[in-house]
Amino acid sequence: MKAKKRFTVVTLGCRTNQYESQAYTDQLVAMGYTQAKEGEEADICVVNTCTVTESADSSSRYQIRQLAKYHPKAKIIVTGCLAERLPEEIAKIEGVSHVVPNQEKENLLKVVFPEEDLPEFSIQQFAAHTRAFVKVQDGCNSFCTYCIIPYVRGRSRSRDLNSILKEVEDLVQNGFKEVVLTGINIGDFDGDPQPDTKSISLADLVRAVDKVEGLKRLRVSSIDPDEVTVDLADAILLGKNTCPSMHIVLQSGSNAILKRMNRKYTKQIFLETVNYLRGRSPDFTFTTDVIVGFPGESEQDFEETLEVMREVKFAKVHMFPYSERPRTKAATYKNKVPQDVIQKRKQVVLRLSEEIAFSLRENYVGKEMEVLLEKQDSHTPGYITGHTMNFLPVLVKAEGELSSNQLVVVKICKNSPEGLLGEKVETKC
Repeated sequence: MKAKKRFTVVTLGCRTNQYESQAYTDQLVAMGYTQAKEGEEADICVVNTCTVTESADSSSRYQIRQLAKYHPKAKIIVTGCLAERLPEEIAKIEGVSHVVPNQEKENLLKVVFPEEDLPEFSIQQFAAHTRAFVKVQDGCNSFCTYCIIPYVRGRSRSRDLNSILKEVEDLVQNGFKEVVLTGINIGDFDGDPQPDTKSISLADLVRAVDKVEGLKRLRVSSIDPDEVTVDLADAILLGKNTCPSMHIVLQSGSNAILKRMNRKYTKQIFLETVNYLRGRSPDFTFTTDVIVGFPGESEQDFEETLEVMREVKFAKVHMFPYSERPRTKAATYKNKVPQDVIQKRKQVVLRLSEEIAFSLRENYVGKEMEVLLEKQDSHTPGYITGHTMNFLPVLVKAEGELSSNQLVVVKICKNSPEGLLGEKVETKC
């Protein structure tokens, strides 16, 4: 009996990497490979690396070495942003057979199987998720002074509308109820215009995807506040399945630091964007990214970030201590913030963000809300986790036949540090 061909895919970093790794998985499955289980040796290993921080670099190297250790006979293919930035170093790691640059990501398996007619690079599933990420754009033109991504991902480029719609339709047919449109800088989306066609805006894309039959929820991934146009806001606020929640990037509440970062907006533009959306939809919620310890960040600059956090009342804050990246302008800046100060500010942001999120959730105790169930909660036995349309975390008492990927109406009974607690009122399709 012929032995099964096995593979494993390891993903680090952003949602765009997660999308690409799922595409590799779908391609390999279509080629007859099965995913290696724990203890099984794989024939092919793909590592999709990240280099956004020094910690991401370390994690990427560690994962490559672990795969080489546990799969000594496998072909190990490394791609992603660390592989793009340091290809010669990665190629020297024992066990690595191929290093594929970001520009060739979609042709990665062609490197290993040059003679084969490969399946299309697209996703049909999103393994272990109830929320499917669909990559609509890649690259970035912004050149923020702290960020290496434009150098390793290249300039902005967008997918065409038809291929995106086809992918969303396939995902919905395969049972996915929620889709997140994602990219490296999704605000740059222009619908891959050809010489004889006009650009398609992100708002146009949202409206088109919102019409896909069977889709229940649609979200737009991380975006800068100055890229939330009135047209895009209308598309989200007035859509049939669009969710009243957005991840709008702050990074700092100090205009002086935003300028040093080469961000294209001010604190005032950020707050105007938030107030416009919340003014038209009071239950609209926001998540964000914050960098602490950027070179030159004073105590006053840091306090301005905390003030914005208190004013906006974010549902979740992703906090990043500043990590110096070679080749970036910020790496040349003086007035570096000491590590002990960065660590102190990190803890302040984490504590405040938890307090603010808890306070925000208090407003929903006693209400009935629709929740998309995701998975059993490991910290609270007897509960299934999920999120509301406006992205509040909810733990639902696991009764009857509740399972992941179900939409249920939940009566919110209590708030907790982990999220809202509730009981099912009714199950929806």
